[in-house]
Amino acid sequence: MSDPGAVRPSSTAGPAGGEPQRLRGGVLGMADIAAATMANVGPAMSFFFGFAFLATTAGVASPLTIVAAGVAVALLGNTLAEFSRAHPSAGSFITFVGRTFGPVSAVTTALLAGLGYIIAMASVIAISGGFVQITLHHYTGVDLPWIIWTLLLTGLSVVLMLRGVVVSTKWAGYFFGVEMLVLVVVSVATIVEHRGDLSAAPFLPGHISHGLSGLAAGFPLAVYLFIGWENSAALAEETENPRRNVGRAVFSSIAIMTVSYILFAYATVTGFGYDTDRLGEARIPFIDVAHHTLGALAFLAYVGGLTSTLGVLIAGINSQARLVFNAGREGLLPSFFGYVHPTRRTPNNAIITFTATALLIIGVWGLGHLLGGADGGSMNPVVFFTETSTLGAILILLVYLASNIALPLYYRRYRPQEFRTVRHLVLPAIGTLAILVPLYYLAKPGQPAPYNWFPYAALAALLAAVGYATLLVRRDPGLADRVGSVVADAE
Repeated sequence: MSDPGAVRPSSTAGPAGGEPQRLRGGVLGMADIAAATMANVGPAMSFFFGFAFLATTAGVASPLTIVAAGVAVALLGNTLAEFSRAHPSAGSFITFVGRTFGPVSAVTTALLAGLGYIIAMASVIAISGGFVQITLHHYTGVDLPWIIWTLLLTGLSVVLMLRGVVVSTKWAGYFFGVEMLVLVVVSVATIVEHRGDLSAAPFLPGHISHGLSGLAAGFPLAVYLFIGWENSAALAEETENPRRNVGRAVFSSIAIMTVSYILFAYATVTGFGYDTDRLGEARIPFIDVAHHTLGALAFLAYVGGLTSTLGVLIAGINSQARLVFNAGREGLLPSFFGYVHPTRRTPNNAIITFTATALLIIGVWGLGHLLGGADGGSMNPVVFFTETSTLGAILILLVYLASNIALPLYYRRYRPQEFRTVRHLVLPAIGTLAILVPLYYLAKPGQPAPYNWFPYAALAALLAAVGYATLLVRRDPGLADRVGSVVADAE
């Protein structure tokens, strides 16, 4: 077998048969992509709007659900790290699945990943303006429509991204640093204030509501807190020594996020006196804890939330648009997406189209509310965040699943001398099982609308993607040679 880490000849490298356009190589270090990855996770934003539901589902011992999710995501991290070590690519999962199963799977994965990430990012774009609206209304009584703030923040974020990956990644890292500082300060202050009432109950399995079924039901919510952990792989082409640094960034980010979420969860449950019913009724539980603990200084928690949404906007679009860019560069998607700015070496078309499509989803969703008369004709950005992030997560989990299945097959076929049973078979097999749990709970029958039709929408997207991929490969037989043709650390 040929070494998949070798660069194909230029005749097969680009969709038109010429030399492919490349991003600016080696400008990011391990710390840069790790910070960008954690900014993409957006711990403040994810925790603010996700923990109440998790706590009511899993109960007082909800921190244990986060531990389980952290382990599951680490198993996925092993898959991403091993693929990136062998074949670093801006295409990330698209390249990895495509190199293993062929061009039809590559195009299918490109469409599912692109759609899933765009839908998920639409939730972030909406909540960025929604959180500004919540903050201003709380402190000033001003209640400007959230869509105004959404458009403003999104526009500023896109301008930063178009200026270059180094500038935008640094800013995402700065925003992440602010939110983490705020989250840790509030959490530690809460634990200190309630030091006389501290309990080990959040870490005892007996306090999980309904036992293993409660743990399993809360597991998908906990896994979603980590979405964005895969950010660094898509930045491989712009990273120094990506074969080593991508894996390091993945594991360090997952470890830091797991420990951090456990701290935040314990502080929040403690701040509510271990009363998960009351916690579940709070709009943003962590904000309530900050008000009780810090008083007027709770404003800092709002600042943490604002910087978190900005960090996710920048880091998320930056990495996920690069998946679309690479797919365009290799001919999996229209070549329009494979354009790189001649000076800044940024994938401008992919970034702008990715963002515009996410905004279009928000507009269509809002139009549905107006026509359907739901919620008095208005669209609540917090509700929209929950709904669209769930739909996007289903599609993204399918991509995770395909990647885990692909890893052992890839190494057995292309790198048999490097195959290790535990690393390349056992861990991805366990990771596959870990993904099936949240997929089941997200797709099982009997859920309220609109969640009940999300599995059908995902299935329709999958079938449409396979159909399109089959037709495209028939029209373009050379596509098989171009999948994964651009290796990130190639000269």
